[in-house]
Amino acid sequence: MAIYLDGTVNFGGTAEATPVEGDLWYDSGKFCFGTSLTFVGAWSSGGNLGTSGDALAGAGTQTAGLCMGGPLALRSTVTEEYNGTSWSAGGNLGTGRRNPAGAGTQSAGLCMGGKSSAEYYEDVTEEYNGTSWSSGGNLANARRQLAGAGTQSAGLCMGGRGSAVTNTNYTEEYNGTSWSSGGNMGTARYNLAGAGTQTAGLCMGGYSSNHGEYDVTEEYNGTSWSSADNLSNERENLAGAGTQSAGLCMGGSRQGGDDVQNVTEEYNGTSWSSAGNILTARMQLAGAGTQSAGLCMGGMDNNYSEVNYTEEYNAGPGSYEELFTASAGV
Repeated sequence: MAIYLDGTVNFGGTAEATPVEGDLWYDSGKFCFGTSLTFVGAWSSGGNLGTSGDALAGAGTQTAGLCMGGPLALRSTVTEEYNGTSWSAGGNLGTGRRNPAGAGTQSAGLCMGGKSSAEYYEDVTEEYNGTSWSSGGNLANARRQLAGAGTQSAGLCMGGRGSAVTNTNYTEEYNGTSWSSGGNMGTARYNLAGAGTQTAGLCMGGYSSNHGEYDVTEEYNGTSWSSADNLSNERENLAGAGTQSAGLCMGGSRQGGDDVQNVTEEYNGTSWSSAGNILTARMQLAGAGTQSAGLCMGGMDNNYSEVNYTEEYNAGPGSYEELFTASAGV
């Protein structure tokens, strides 16, 4: 008996006298490998959001997700909670806004910054207890299109666009009560994505008025940012999840929004690698979860239509042994 694999699992098939590049086969009681293969994760459809929208923020996990804000009347207060199957309404934000950043969990969420009107950039921070939002300490620098990471009691936000400064490199740290200044990013930008914790943060991608889209990645150690491996694909309006040593980013756009992306990449603490594409290319989406159990929701598709799609990411088997334990029962 012979079993071949060419990028995707395909049990059965016809035996070949000589395996070709990319073949994995089982013969005479042992596994044989034609080359070293990488098994990437895949996205699958989850329950739709109750309200379509882009420019929203995300937090939590794949089975206990949280999303808030968005573009309704340019300043949405909508909050929704995900249970791994479907979304339900949560308590509304006190301040409606688009382009905020999110962090924390479904029962201890954090939302900061954003834009609440055509001209007003927010310094507002709100904390979620699983039922309702309450006021937290204001950001030192009002801004929108920033990125967030960490927890409600140890939050991190970076970058963004201020009313007086187009591209910011500001970093702020939250202690559960107030924000304080952290080390500035090496590259000022907005429409970037964040992940990780306050002492091990990650940010990637983004845009600046004097450059366009970025592939830049930076790592934060609780004091300062350092350069890391670039994304394979320059983009803005993307979403992030995971940790500094196991990061995930998905979606986004290029060419000023004319090229909407379905690209997903995984970060191992050193370099980015390609992962399974999201099912629906979109920008201005929100992300949550981990590299092995990711979540993305909302956004705007390549027709500039707001969507309510949710997708769940599950990592690939990671090794031949895991693959055949899971798929062949050995």
